Amino acid sequence: MNPTRDLGMGEVRKQNAVSIAIFRRTNFMRKEKIKIVFVCVENARRSQMAEGFANAFGQVKIEVYSAGSSPSSQIDPLVTEVMKEKGIDLSAKRPKGLNELPPIEMDYLITMGCEETCPAIPAKRIIEWEIPDPKGKSIDVFREVRDLIEDKIKTLFEEIEKNI
Repeated sequence: MNPTRDLGMGEVRKQNAVSIAIFRRTNFMRKEKIKIVFVCVENARRSQMAEGFANAFGQVKIEVYSAGSSPSSQIDPLVTEVMKEKGIDLSAKRPKGLNELPPIEMDYLITMGCEETCPAIPAKRIIEWEIPDPKGKSIDVFREVRDLIEDKIKTLFEEIEKNI
């Protein structure tokens, strides 16, 4: 067999298609992780749930952060309880302030329902989720909010996958 023989057009197209597929896969693997930050007031309920789901669903493709404009001293125990029902352990987490976020531009800033003003964090895309704060409500309300956040995270990840 002659290694320098001319290839037919079908073989050239096939080799090009394989090369393009390898190129795309390689570029996707080299691409920086998508950075997402979830922000609410206390970083004790909604944004912690969102960060928990995003980490559980996103695996290695994303970097996820959450913070609050006025962080609480601890995560609401009912958040830890209802997230554990979904197999997500937040017991080692703590609320963080905006000043604890890394000084980088985020790909997505998602506000969970700011009371007065939403924080200014550098982001390529800002999304507002008006999610009610379950603070002081029953565990059933916490479950409803948790399930709403879970659905929104799944939808967000579907959108991200389409845009990659």
